[in-house]
Amino acid sequence: MRLPPILHEDDTLVAFDKPVGLAVAAQRGRGLAGKADDNLMRLVRESYGDGVANVHRLDAEAGGVVLCAKTKPALDYLSGQFQGKTARKKYHALVAVLPPERLAAALAPVRTPTGALPETFTVELSMEEDEHQKDRMHVFGNRGGKPATTEFRVLENFGRFAWIECRALTGRTHQERAHLAVSGVPVLNDALYGEPEIELRLSDLKRGYKGRDEERPLITHLALHASELTVRHPVTGEPLTITAPLPHELQVALKFLRKFAPR
Repeated sequence: MRLPPILHEDDTLVAFDKPVGLAVAAQRGRGLAGKADDNLMRLVRESYGDGVANVHRLDAEAGGVVLCAKTKPALDYLSGQFQGKTARKKYHALVAVLPPERLAAALAPVRTPTGALPETFTVELSMEEDEHQKDRMHVFGNRGGKPATTEFRVLENFGRFAWIECRALTGRTHQERAHLAVSGVPVLNDALYGEPEIELRLSDLKRGYKGRDEERPLITHLALHASELTVRHPVTGEPLTITAPLPHELQVALKFLRKFAPR
């Protein structure tokens, strides 16, 4: 496996465009993307040496910006920004907007009085590892868990689907995914928190579509992308913003939604 594309590099840090399905680091003897040793940091250290370390985490199922430090001082400086919640992370998600009859199962559904999705909303619900389901996070409606806050902005509304910008103000595992799910707008193709029967197909958007029998969903991977990361540079102290382009699958899905879906 090749090293992913480099988004930014200098003497103290390097950022990669991690592909969907590749774990950032080894997962305690089991590989989320195949073999146990298939992970980003193995590839990075083969090219850069053992002195390079990842500064933050990103779900194996998601793609986008992953930042690594080349020196110990840079690692300490950058890690401090994540711990101090001054590093700014921006995600984008293609979500399913659950209909009213499906909202009863959502912990904290977010809708306007008319039943529409608001332009912006914030979810402040604590989280912790689920005791009953491996690799999953539990969201608390009242007491319990660790504080977690995510801000959301609806960029485009396509009726049954929406394109949403996510800004996590805390760094809990699966935070964006879990908070969207309890809001009644789960990320498409999310095996842990989503609605597996909801698929985005061109035949559902385009009238007179032929070839339904052999058709595949437009989204086959988790529709969550780590689009942008802003930190202060460990040498200059100036803000550094690193962006990752949308994967092809999301670009195609958005193209068809913008062309055929109701607004």
